Amino acid sequence: MAADQVPKTRTTRQGLWILEILNESDGFMSAHQLHAKLAAKGNPVGLATVYNRLRSLAEARDVDVLKTEAGEALYRRCGVDGHHHHLRCRRCGAVEEVESAQVEVWAQSLADNAGFTDISHTIEITGICATCHG
Repeated sequence: MAADQVPKTRTTRQGLWILEILNESDGFMSAHQLHAKLAAKGNPVGLATVYNRLRSLAEARDVDVLKTEAGEALYRRCGVDGHHHHLRCRRCGAVEEVESAQVEVWAQSLADNAGFTDISHTIEITGICATCHG
């Protein structure tokens, strides 16, 4: 999603501050990192509000969410419209967005075979990027 696009969720003053920080960042960040950046800018937003807003933005697909190997959620403004997946480097954290019709066909086939409808999915593939492998 382009930084100047309006999110699909209801926007409050605190929500706009959160979006501003996300729009300024090139990479993923945790809710705690985002909260610290808000405080450094003099924008008082409670940590619970940050978590709630990030959850809403993720549900609306306005932000991408990645889980670290330790289980921590990291967030960033979505750089690609539409459904996509990620390749993430386990060493440096670099992320590549991937769109693949093959993944969509595979996921639908799995769902069909199990009798599931109205499916959604998120796929994150981890490995070592070319820079780190080097």
